[in-house]
Amino acid sequence: MVVFLLVLVVVLALLGAVHWYVWRRLVRDVTVAGSRARRFGTAAVVVLPLLSLAALVSARAGAPFPVQQAVAWPGFLWLAVLLYLVLALVAGEAVRPLLRVRTSRRAAAAPAEPVPAAVSVSANEPAGNAEPPAEPATASATEPASATEPEPVTAPAAAPAGDVSRRLFVSRVVAGSAAAVAVGTVGYGTYGVLRGPRVKRVTVPLAKIPRAAHGYRIAVVSDIHLGPILGRAHTQRIVDSINATQPDLIAVVGDLVDGTVENLGPAAEPLARLRARHGSFFVTGNHEYFSGADAWVDHVRELGLRPLRNARVEIPAGFDLAGVDDVAGESEGQGPDFARALGDRDRARAAVLLAHQPIVVHDAVRHGVDLQLSGHTHGGQLWPGNYLAELANPTVAGLERYGDTQLYVSRGAGAWGPPVRVGAPSDITIVELASKQA
Repeated sequence: MVVFLLVLVVVLALLGAVHWYVWRRLVRDVTVAGSRARRFGTAAVVVLPLLSLAALVSARAGAPFPVQQAVAWPGFLWLAVLLYLVLALVAGEAVRPLLRVRTSRRAAAAPAEPVPAAVSVSANEPAGNAEPPAEPATASATEPASATEPEPVTAPAAAPAGDVSRRLFVSRVVAGSAAAVAVGTVGYGTYGVLRGPRVKRVTVPLAKIPRAAHGYRIAVVSDIHLGPILGRAHTQRIVDSINATQPDLIAVVGDLVDGTVENLGPAAEPLARLRARHGSFFVTGNHEYFSGADAWVDHVRELGLRPLRNARVEIPAGFDLAGVDDVAGESEGQGPDFARALGDRDRARAAVLLAHQPIVVHDAVRHGVDLQLSGHTHGGQLWPGNYLAELANPTVAGLERYGDTQLYVSRGAGAWGPPVRVGAPSDITIVELASKQA
């Protein structure tokens, strides 16, 4: 408990420091004290992180689902915008002194135009074009006095970059550029998620696959993450994309939902329309254990998917398909049981394992698995998150070999938290098995 509190304090302090930095560069440095813009910007920097906190804890706190939906969009999107705002502003720190030097040199190179304190200006001539007054002379008797004694006009002092100081000008350029980059990046990343995942194809040669199974296609989909943002329409897009490929088998490898069956059951209903020659199979991910894993296992079974909970089936094409519970289930006395799923099988047959997290691949190697299909990583989801994902997972995305076992990791079809992907596009993968006997 003490460690948790210490970590919580560090995280909150870090978030506070980050928001102070954003406020300083994006609000204080570019607005006038007491102005409406300053007040509005300060309020936003206070309210947005509170919405983010509400979005993160509302589901576990048991808030009504409409409340979860109301805070999810602004709260989660702000987290993504904050990430890229900070990255852009930090990059701007290197540009800031260069801009100051450039504006200073331009101001110094501009020709000096001395302007007297009081200048005679003709009624029909702009002040900027006034000529210096000539030496005083005696006016002729026929010349009106007003023509020789015009009203004096005081010329304003010129300031670099118009009426704005160079420092303020540079701050506004950097802040505006950072905001544009962050909003543009997040906007494009959000479009990629809401558009739906793209289908990709991977061929995996397996030595033990019989010739009759050559070309066998498994549609792999993971990390759909139905929740307060991604709902029924998202599920329908995924189902339509999978069915269009006419796979032989469908594997849903965990993290289907972020919420209860009561709230998200209707969003999952399109899964009942999945079609494959040898059926659809499901294994739990870590997020199922935050959402009522047993209830969701029962619900997907009602929708026509077959859960593999540390179990194995023989596929008529000539290989074994096994599935294990996610490691997060260990906190509930469940978790992966490789001996139960794979212990007594005929090792002359190829084995394909469905396991949500790639980290169990070493157990798969020990139990003679030929191919493990996983998700969990999202490919990092938000660059540079892929570098963090590499620290916790043996493979972040794609196909790699570990001993005699090949591991394929999908980037997933949805998104957790911010409905945004940057540098890690969502996917549904058609894994085509290739027999070396063909």
